[in-house]
Amino acid sequence: MIRVGLVGDIGSGKSFLAKKFGYPVFNADHEVAKLYKKEKKVFSKLKKELPKYIFSFPITKEEISKAILANEKNLKKIVKIVHNEIRKKMLLFLRRNKSKKLVILDIPLLLENKLNSKKDIIIFIKSKKSQINKRLKKRKNFNQKLLNKFKKLQLPLDYKSRKSDFIIKNDFTGKSVKKDIKVILKKIL
Repeated sequence: MIRVGLVGDIGSGKSFLAKKFGYPVFNADHEVAKLYKKEKKVFSKLKKELPKYIFSFPITKEEISKAILANEKNLKKIVKIVHNEIRKKMLLFLRRNKSKKLVILDIPLLLENKLNSKKDIIIFIKSKKSQINKRLKKRKNFNQKLLNKFKKLQLPLDYKSRKSDFIIKNDFTGKSVKKDIKVILKKIL
């Protein structure tokens, strides 16, 4: 099985592109949302670590946001608890899809949390800052302060770009990326 990891800036279109490959996708953001909604164990751990912010199950985005905005250390506590669970979910996904030719890993902190392996093919999604900002501001719960805190967790984009095997320029139209994806799939399959 070939593992393809997508990296890039927040809002660069990683999840959009992941679907375009036509192979099973592990989407960490969706898994995190499920953890908050369905996992009592995660709720208990977060409530213990952040009793001033986490009150009820299921955990709401508002509770998480308030905790992160209140204190820089809170984000690290959340990441430590959540990414441990995400790692388990990813391993389960990989076991379930071991017979597949290729899988896509759509994990925002793939390199930062060392969730990639040496054999993984890394694709950097490059998008214009202006287009990313325009798209992010359209998101339902957009918060610039929160975004800045998340960006601090990320490795520099030029580092991610250098570590990547391929670069896809995402202009958010879908046409140009389809060609790029075809070319990449041809090279790696």
